Amino acid sequence: MSSIIMPESGIHETAIIHPNAVIGKDVKVGPYAVIDEDTVIGDGCVIGAHVTIHKYTTVGKNNRFFPGCSIGAVPQDLKFVGEQTRTIIGDGGTFRECCTVNRACGEGNETRIGNNILMMAYTHVAHNCIVGNNVIMSNVATLAGHVIVEDRAVIGGLAAVHQFCKIGRNAMVGGMARASQDIPPFMIVAGDPAFVSGLNSVGLARAGMPQEERSELKKAFRILYRSGLPLQEAIATMEAELNSCEPIEHLMRFLRTVERGIIRTRKG
Repeated sequence: MSSIIMPESGIHETAIIHPNAVIGKDVKVGPYAVIDEDTVIGDGCVIGAHVTIHKYTTVGKNNRFFPGCSIGAVPQDLKFVGEQTRTIIGDGGTFRECCTVNRACGEGNETRIGNNILMMAYTHVAHNCIVGNNVIMSNVATLAGHVIVEDRAVIGGLAAVHQFCKIGRNAMVGGMARASQDIPPFMIVAGDPAFVSGLNSVGLARAGMPQEERSELKKAFRILYRSGLPLQEAIATMEAELNSCEPIEHLMRFLRTVERGIIRTRKG
């Protein structure tokens, strides 16, 4: 068997797997892949050539790791002193070439990635991040430590997200954007520094959100970004003027917990 071809079934003879690693059913492991100690690999995963799954990593079912991925390596943080932390990966993810995910800092903490994520080539998720379900990270998109990304967000190529920022549900971050504050759910941001360019209307329609809910979000956008009101007054106005629906309630919950401030529209 050629050492550069994935095995049709099972584990390639050059792969290195620690004796206490737990490997599920129907897992394929390619040439020169390394699976470290205290790891769990779920059923149906495909681990490509030269992939490294580091210790204290748990991987769910039916994930695919393309060549060169590094999953669960120690964090790139000078505060880290070897404490036991973990990396948790959900089900159905695709991790393209050379993407990296670091485990957490702080004893007992986790870096956590949800289900059905697509991380394209050279993307990076740093320590203590929480990434939701159905998130797409385009090539070379980068999350600093402690970033939270809610479900179905899309992060464009070469975008960079500052530590401790939050990206809301169904938000879209444009390519090469630099985000240093929170991005509210359902918004589109772009630029360096990033600014809100509008509501993610096309994405919401494609996600199947009903028209009446999208209409309420358009009203919320105008209150939040066109009224000139401070954030807390904008939230109060939305509570008083908008019809209650799940997306509106989610948006207001997000805004009430903002700590770094929110990205605003472009001035001038």
